[in-house]
Amino acid sequence: MLSVSNINTYYGETQALFDASLQVGEGEVVSLLGPNGAGKTTTLRSVLGLSAPRDGQISFDGKEISGRDTYEIARMGIGWVPDDRRVFPSLTVARNLQIGIKKTRFRSWQIDEMFEIFSALEYLMGRECENLSGGEMQMVAISRALLGSPGLVLMDEPSQGLAPKIVQDVMKTVIRLKQAGIAVLIVEQNALAALEVSDRAYVMDRGRIEYSGPASELLENAPLRRKLIGM
Repeated sequence: MLSVSNINTYYGETQALFDASLQVGEGEVVSLLGPNGAGKTTTLRSVLGLSAPRDGQISFDGKEISGRDTYEIARMGIGWVPDDRRVFPSLTVARNLQIGIKKTRFRSWQIDEMFEIFSALEYLMGRECENLSGGEMQMVAISRALLGSPGLVLMDEPSQGLAPKIVQDVMKTVIRLKQAGIAVLIVEQNALAALEVSDRAYVMDRGRIEYSGPASELLENAPLRRKLIGM
């Protein structure tokens, strides 16, 4: 579903990614782990065209997307749940969700299905997003991404600042996406929570991929996990 091959991404003259490569299969959940500043978010931004790589190749659903504008990439079926949620604060939950609706070749989701995933969302539809808690905003951000009919969802720190119960709900949503055949690439500081729902994992450090393998290997091999991610 997603192939990133030897990309080098810069901010000005500062190189952030060094020959970074990763793959995400159809319906697969993949974790991208590592310390702050390792290049994880830059990788997601590179896929979305927000921080275009200087070289290397990125393909999605069998089509080259390197060099395309972000709006084109989104229309092809890549959803994004950014770390700061990026909801429109002065608009209601209902309007934020309506803005996200689009059609792609992938499965379409209805707003009623969002209520099945996040039961509280139905009672928040008329509320302005500036009056929501962090967990409620995350529900809106994830639901908005799904309403865009994605084949792949990029999640950047989806559990950041959330209560443990909400973190569990978010990870259950990741499992539900997998069951629906939607691929997920998840950047997450809560590594254990991410690994538990992932098929495979990559670990980055200083802009380079330092490890790739089954998520179960990192879960079960504590010395390796401590060496790579410090926990």
